[in-house]
Amino acid sequence: MSSDGRSETLFTLTEEGGYRFLEGAPGRQLLRRVEDASLLVEACGSSDVDSALLYAENLTAGFFDLSSGEAGGILQKLRNYRVRLAVVCLPGSVRFSSRFGDLVAEEKRGSYFRLFESHEAAREWLSR
Repeated sequence: MSSDGRSETLFTLTEEGGYRFLEGAPGRQLLRRVEDASLLVEACGSSDVDSALLYAENLTAGFFDLSSGEAGGILQKLRNYRVRLAVVCLPGSVRFSSRFGDLVAEEKRGSYFRLFESHEAAREWLSR
C-alpha cells in the first residue's frame, strides 16, 4: 500500500501490436492531486514503458478546468519524464473549462498528450 492507503497496482500493463503501455481502470479515480502524477511516472519506469492510457475519471477533479493548474502540473511532470499520455474522454462525460480547448490544441503540436473520444483511437495513437 502507498502512504495514502491506496494499492500500488493502479495501472495495468497492456500490449498492443508489440507496443506496451500502462492503462488505468475505467470508472476509478487514480490521480487525486497533481503530485500523484509521480505514481504514474514511477509505474512507467517500473514497467519499462513510456506511455499511458487513462480515462477522464482517472484524473484529478480539476484536470479539465484549466484555471486549477492541475492539467498543466500533471502534463509537465509527465513531459519531464518523457511519458506520453492518451486520455479517453467520452463525449459529454466531462465539462471542459473555456480555455481547455486551447491546451488540447497546443499539445497537438507535440507528441506527449492527446485527448480521444474512444478507447480504440487512444490505443492506436499510443501504438505509433
